[in-house]
Amino acid sequence: MIAIEHLRKSYGRKEVLRDMSIHAPSGQITMLVGPNGAGKTTTVKILAGLVRPNGGVARVQSFDVARDRIKAQRAVSYLPQRPDFHPRLSCVEILRFYARLRGVSLSRCEAMLDVAGLRDVATVRAGELSGGTRQRLGLALLLLPDAPVLLLDEPGLSLDPGWRKRLQDALRFEAERGKTILLTTHLVAEWNKVAHRCLLCCDGQIERELDPQNLPNDFELLEPVPANPIQMNHGLRSIAI
Repeated sequence: MIAIEHLRKSYGRKEVLRDMSIHAPSGQITMLVGPNGAGKTTTVKILAGLVRPNGGVARVQSFDVARDRIKAQRAVSYLPQRPDFHPRLSCVEILRFYARLRGVSLSRCEAMLDVAGLRDVATVRAGELSGGTRQRLGLALLLLPDAPVLLLDEPGLSLDPGWRKRLQDALRFEAERGKTILLTTHLVAEWNKVAHRCLLCCDGQIERELDPQNLPNDFELLEPVPANPIQMNHGLRSIAI
């Protein structure tokens, strides 16, 4: 379970989150969508314990991410937008390193190689992998510890359509097992009918809830009416992809 109440975060004078409130229950996929700079990535980083908020409360499995950061992090597995690995380590070496770090049996690394389709490149160094293959290695690391809360930031950007579908199927399976899943994306059309809930994030807060079964049509932002009456080209602008 994830519970966020009135979360605030600023970088210097730039206010990124001003009143972010989210409830993501167990057994469901909750999706954050919205334009760049809306606060989606910052929200996920706060939940992962990588960024401290300026105000408000964020809890993971009832643990406050600021006051009980270590306990909260133990409940979380996080896939960043662009996972980065030591270029000289192979896929299997990276998996084994994180398995030791998270106290996971090394035998589970072998299973993750198959889950992420990495068996043929298991001994290839990370620096030689394509962007899509690195993303699949990130997916293997996400599922490695079997954590109750999964956080994913733009997980499908480097994946081809076939692997995006496999990722979605894997997340549905994990949700059915009772896990809490929160992900961000701007590839809205490709995630249609995948999430249980979809929240539109704008200007550091949740603007409204969208229909997860009808995202390409529902994900629209209303542009402001121009001050100059001659500029009459206003109305609905879809930013779905």
